Amino acid sequence: MLTITDLNKTYSNGVHALKSVSLSIPTGLFGLLGPNGAGKSSLMRTIATLQEPDSGSIRFGKLDVLKDKEALRRQLGYLPQDFGVYPKVSAEDLLTHFAILKGLTQRGERREIVEGLLRQTNLWDARKRKLGTYSGGMRQRFGIAQALLGDPKLVIVDEPTAGLDPEERNRFLNLLAEIGEQVVVILSTHIVEDVTDLCPRMAMIAKGQVLLQGEPQSAIDTLRHKVWQKRVSKAALPQYQASMDVLTSRLVGGLPQISVFADSQPEEGFVSVEPDLEDVYFLKLRQHNGAMLKAPQHDAGAPLAALAA
Repeated sequence: MLTITDLNKTYSNGVHALKSVSLSIPTGLFGLLGPNGAGKSSLMRTIATLQEPDSGSIRFGKLDVLKDKEALRRQLGYLPQDFGVYPKVSAEDLLTHFAILKGLTQRGERREIVEGLLRQTNLWDARKRKLGTYSGGMRQRFGIAQALLGDPKLVIVDEPTAGLDPEERNRFLNLLAEIGEQVVVILSTHIVEDVTDLCPRMAMIAKGQVLLQGEPQSAIDTLRHKVWQKRVSKAALPQYQASMDVLTSRLVGGLPQISVFADSQPEEGFVSVEPDLEDVYFLKLRQHNGAMLKAPQHDAGAPLAALAA
């Protein structure tokens, strides 16, 4: 269990990146969902001991992370948002180099581990290719391979599927799900589907604050019978946006289709639809940004049933 308590971080430019962040993250795949600039990368870097918080605590099991950073690093696998590679080096050679840096000095053991990781990430057939020839998804899978060196107990991946095509995204997410069966894996992303499809537990964060945490389906269930859809004219769209709690608007057949949060049918023509995590996401962001005039403010640690109260 990774336990984060009352974590705060303000940068020298005055940006308050983390505001009393508290999370409990068990073994398995945990989704950290939020828009760009929400504070996700700041939180990931702090957990990974790459920067100091101003206050708060982080514990991984019995380990006090902030007091014993080296002990945490020995158990950590980290794939940052911007993962660079040496383009003229083969995947096998660079992973072997990383393995040596991780302390795998026995040649036979190191060779066996490198081969196993390249096979696990489906890169074995491309192991001799230079990394500069890899696709974006292949580079991300190589990033996971290096993150898994040393048999980590905590794996952090920051925005790993951004820019991947659907096939590579699915392959990468399946790999994360497999890894998450035995260790703590934190998936930091702004892509709602990544969390919906894979994560048994999640948290939403915006402007450095945790908006909610719990099970994705429990959050979705709180909006049941409270999301309504209708196709409207482009000319009428601004009026709906001004008078109703419009969660999303997308063009369908050339006309805007709006999803609205309401306790009952907003007006004739609206139909009730099954909510999804995207609806929860945009509702919480609207509430947090003050877009809803009477939106209540809920403690992030409160039950998810309070979401639509």
